[in-house]
Amino acid sequence: MHESYLNQSDSARRRRMAAIALTLLAHVLIIWVLLNLSPSLTPRLLERTLSTFQVTPPPPPPQLAQAITEKPTVKKTGGSQARAKDPVPKAPAPPAAQAPVSPFGLLPGGAALFEAADIGKLPQHPEDRETGGSGDGAGKGKDSASVYGPGEGPGGERLYDVDWVKRPTDAELSPFLPANVPAGSWAMIACRMVEGYRVENCRSLGESPPGSGLARGMRLASWQFRVFPPRVGTRKIIGGWVRIRMDFTKSATR
Repeated sequence: MHESYLNQSDSARRRRMAAIALTLLAHVLIIWVLLNLSPSLTPRLLERTLSTFQVTPPPPPPQLAQAITEKPTVKKTGGSQARAKDPVPKAPAPPAAQAPVSPFGLLPGGAALFEAADIGKLPQHPEDRETGGSGDGAGKGKDSASVYGPGEGPGGERLYDVDWVKRPTDAELSPFLPANVPAGSWAMIACRMVEGYRVENCRSLGESPPGSGLARGMRLASWQFRVFPPRVGTRKIIGGWVRIRMDFTKSATR
C-alpha cells in the first residue's frame, strides 16, 4: 500500500510540472506574438542613394571663341617690340557754374513769403476798390496814400488827402455853417469816397474854435462836395476814406 501511494504522488508531481511547463510555454508564445504584431517604435531609416552630377559650362560665343584662339601678333620694327599707344587722357569737364545763393533761401518760405508780407501791396480797406486808368488829368499826380498816415480815420482807417473838383461857394455853404464865423477858423471831416467824385458817410475830425459847429456844418453840406478820388500810383481808390479840410481866411456873417 505504501508503494501505491508513492506511485500516485510521483504521477501527480509530474502532471503539475507538465502543467507549469505548458503554462510557461503558452506565456512565451503570447509574448512573441504580441511583439511581432505591434508596430515598430524605431523608424526605419530610408536608404538614399547618393547621386552625383557634373555641370558642363556652356560653350563661349563664336566671336569670343575666335578671339581666344587667335594669338595677338606683335610687329617688330627695328628689332624692338612696338608698344601700343597710350590712351590720351580726356580733358576734365569745366565745373558747372553755381547759381548765386539767395539770402531768402536761408529762411522758411523764401522770397515768396516776403512778397506776400509786403504791406504796400495790401488793400487799405476790405471795401476799397482800385479802378484802373489814368482818369482825369486834373487829379493828384503823386501817391495820395503817402500823404496821411494810417489810423486817423474812423475805426483806425487810413485817410487820403484829396483835391477839389469844384470848391463849394459861400452861397452853397452858408445855409449849413453857423453865423459869425471868425477869420482863421478851420474845420476838417473824414468821408468815404464813392463814384462820381462824391463823398458820403462823413465824420467830424476837428474844428477851430472848438465847439464852433463848423465841422458839423461841413458834414451837412458834404452832399454838394466834388473831389478827385485818391490815387495809388496811377489807379484811383474808390471806397477809401478821405480827409477834407476847409480854412476860413475871412470872417463870414449870416
